[in-house]
Amino acid sequence: MGLRLYNTMGGKLEDFKPLGDPVRIYTCGLTVQSEPHVGHIRAAMVRDTLMRWLGHLGYQVVALENFTDVDDKIIEKQKEQNKDWRMIAQDNIDTYLWACDRLNIERATFYPRASQHIQEIIDLVARLIEKGFAYEKKGDVYFRVRKFPDYGKLSKKTIDELMSGARIAPTESKDDPLDFALWKAAKPGEPYWLSPWGRGRPGWHIECSAMSMRYLGETFDIHTGGEDLIFPHHENELAQSLAATGKPFARFWMHNGWVTLTGEKMSKSTGHYSPIKEVLEKYSANVIRMFMLKTHYRKQLAYDDERLDEARAALTTIKTYLDNAANIFREIGKTSEPMMLDSFTEAMNDDLNTSKALSIIYDLIRKGHETDDVNIAASVEYYMILLGFVKESSAPGEPCADVMTVLSEVRKRLHKEGKRELLNEIAGDCVDIMESKGSSGVRTIVIDLLMAIRSKLRKEKNYELADYIRQRLLDNNIIVDDQSGGSTFRSGAV
Repeated sequence: MGLRLYNTMGGKLEDFKPLGDPVRIYTCGLTVQSEPHVGHIRAAMVRDTLMRWLGHLGYQVVALENFTDVDDKIIEKQKEQNKDWRMIAQDNIDTYLWACDRLNIERATFYPRASQHIQEIIDLVARLIEKGFAYEKKGDVYFRVRKFPDYGKLSKKTIDELMSGARIAPTESKDDPLDFALWKAAKPGEPYWLSPWGRGRPGWHIECSAMSMRYLGETFDIHTGGEDLIFPHHENELAQSLAATGKPFARFWMHNGWVTLTGEKMSKSTGHYSPIKEVLEKYSANVIRMFMLKTHYRKQLAYDDERLDEARAALTTIKTYLDNAANIFREIGKTSEPMMLDSFTEAMNDDLNTSKALSIIYDLIRKGHETDDVNIAASVEYYMILLGFVKESSAPGEPCADVMTVLSEVRKRLHKEGKRELLNEIAGDCVDIMESKGSSGVRTIVIDLLMAIRSKLRKEKNYELADYIRQRLLDNNIIVDDQSGGSTFRSGAV
């Protein structure tokens, strides 16, 4: 059985066949008016799991995850905090990316921001006006919902159902209560950009259409996001995109279930949520990943300490088995070769059924306790890597990788990119640094070496890998300071 994914559009499992190479994925990211919470991380982990499994199946992947950094909510925060909206957005983006790195969530290929794509948004709005799907009123631009015949197809809502709760706010001048804003005239004190309709800013929905088209084309493979976005956000996104291009937008719509807290959906707007930064102070990255992957992504996930403690116990069972097996096989001198069981492949191909995949791992562990088959332990470790788990300290709140692991990962990436000259330079740097440090500890030597590598990467304008090193050092309580004369590092507060 090949990969089958649940498509919200059709309401059923469908065979996944990519439109081309690479597979193109769009994920609705954060509106960054406040710190990220566990619900945001679940959406990112669904993308991470999807990317990992597609990679295992041999597909190349281009993934886009946006940041909504100009929005009504951010403007309200600006007023509350008396702080520039750009600084508010940047602080929360930094926290989110830091948390994703700590949780070993693979980075998307692109992280576009709405404020950096204003021209694409204006062009798309103009295109909709030209085609008669949008109109301008007093500097605002609205989408004509009734002109789009398939409106409601994604969310399974009818026009009559929508009309029962529709209204026009006193500040709006739209023709129909169902019409939604594409462009908003700026009020005094708000951020704005110049447009054919005057000073203003984009509406929420149009941002995603413009950014996805910019990087993935007018038609792409998979659109992911939380189920709370199906209506109105994704319904509106779909309508305006199809209206503008006349082409299919996303072939698959994958939506993850809510994360609930004391029975209610986590939400920044209500203040009812658990910040991921605080959760990472109590639980390790692997415990949080286990907590999330034990439940299928389409089901609601109840957040509480008891369930996280259960995840910790489950993870300990696996870790204990692997540690014991490694010691035994090391003593008897056996080598291992992981097996790719059909049952594990079938579970993951069945709409990324991580819950079933984990149960297969536990079945293997039970067999492993009864036999000295070294391949079972190798397979358990391999499956855990496929699911995104990493070797980490068992103590909660500690970084998920030490500096030696960081160096190993950097070398792997450089080797994969074919950077042989740089790898040779690193070998030379290693000798020089070790000679200069003399009796200094290994940790200091490795940090110095990582700093030397990062300096070379920055000169080559490989900022992605340079930023990776900086973030991983920060995870290990090492702060990197970049200055005009070079970079230095120092210990930070735990």
